[in-house]
Amino acid sequence: MHILKSVDVLSVGKITGLLYGCLGLILVPIFLLIGLMGSALGKNSPIAGIFGVGFALLMPILYAIFGFIMGLIGALLYNLFADWVGGIEVELEMKPVMAAAPYPLVPPQNPVA
Repeated sequence: MHILKSVDVLSVGKITGLLYGCLGLILVPIFLLIGLMGSALGKNSPIAGIFGVGFALLMPILYAIFGFIMGLIGALLYNLFADWVGGIEVELEMKPVMAAAPYPLVPPQNPVA
């Protein structure tokens, strides 16, 4: 067993920021549809459609920013709690390293003259 004692806070923040930014991109079509439906069902108010489209375009950026911040906070808390209780125990398995070439290393036979 190996114990994960601490994590690099900035690297966790970058990864979670990217992950949440991608989640925001996935949700863009949903908010575009909601904005278009709000505009169509409203009293011919273009504000609902503009708000929906604007929010859909800002969502990936906002998700990435908040994901980065939450990743930083989560990594800081993990490091603090891992000091108190010992961290997460992980079992790792070594992949066997191929000692030989994937093909036989037999030299070609010389033809007898």
